[in-house]
Amino acid sequence: MNFIKPYLITSTKSAFRSKTFLKTTEFFAGARGFSVGSQRNMKLVQFVYKNEPNVLRAGYLEGNNVVDVNKADSSIPCTMIEILKSNSLEKVKSLKSKNPAAIPLSEVLLAAPITGNDKVLCVGLNYKDHCQEQNLTPPEVPMIFSKFSSTIIGQKDALKLRTNTTDKVDWEVELTVVIGKPCSNVTAERAFDYVLGYTVAQDISARDWQKTRNGGQFLLGKSMDTFCPIGPCITTSDEIGDPQALDIKCSINGVLKQTSNTNQLVHKIPDVIARLSSVMTLYPGDIILTGTPGGVGMYRSPPEYLKPNDVITSEIQNIGVLETRVERFC
Repeated sequence: MNFIKPYLITSTKSAFRSKTFLKTTEFFAGARGFSVGSQRNMKLVQFVYKNEPNVLRAGYLEGNNVVDVNKADSSIPCTMIEILKSNSLEKVKSLKSKNPAAIPLSEVLLAAPITGNDKVLCVGLNYKDHCQEQNLTPPEVPMIFSKFSSTIIGQKDALKLRTNTTDKVDWEVELTVVIGKPCSNVTAERAFDYVLGYTVAQDISARDWQKTRNGGQFLLGKSMDTFCPIGPCITTSDEIGDPQALDIKCSINGVLKQTSNTNQLVHKIPDVIARLSSVMTLYPGDIILTGTPGGVGMYRSPPEYLKPNDVITSEIQNIGVLETRVERFC
């Protein structure tokens, strides 16, 4: 992921309320930041200073500001993955009571909130309404596939389409689990203990390569460069509320395409973690894209696909808005 590219900052105008989304596509100027209120405001981010675009930093949001955790406490590593690997998250949380100096968001550029992770894992056919739009029976067990971690990009970064290779690139907004500590052979009852928090992702998919051009194997259709936008932040588990009762939606160029709620998940988050950890170790920073609701482009009549100059706006309650611009790969 190239985190040194410019990211314009998008923010929520106010908290998500109950089951209603507010408009959240304004640029930062004059808005109120990503915070969803004093009780739900532990939002972890990565960013670069505009005058140091090659140096990735970790922090957390405070209204319209961001706290650089390494500058507040030099014993805390500079990146999110190193914070997790060094068990420094509690140090980060303890900073809030000390009111450290914060930097206006206007002075930084947001990056993907986690990079350098080992795995990007995904669950297919995991929303009831997504199964219904395909006239499919929900799978009895979670259907797992993967994307390469090199596909991760961040807030306002460009999704780059190889238009000479595929013309059937689709959107899929997804609630994404971020693992906080090593997780192996974990039961569903204990699974949430291993979750750092949640972010928004787009499981971008080249449908021709996913369905027919790779022998029915998903990998190439899911792992083209830039095919995993995530962000804008990680809302920690203790601040998210019920992750399986969140409104979720996706718009293309301001036109609503997907709208649902994570209560539509076929296989719940603890069951997915238990299944995955029964066959592999999940490491700090690994992410799990939990599936997409109905409304993807492939199953529209006629089908719709992404093209250069499109803007994807992905929203999940209590997390925020991820905006992704589409460009031609060159």
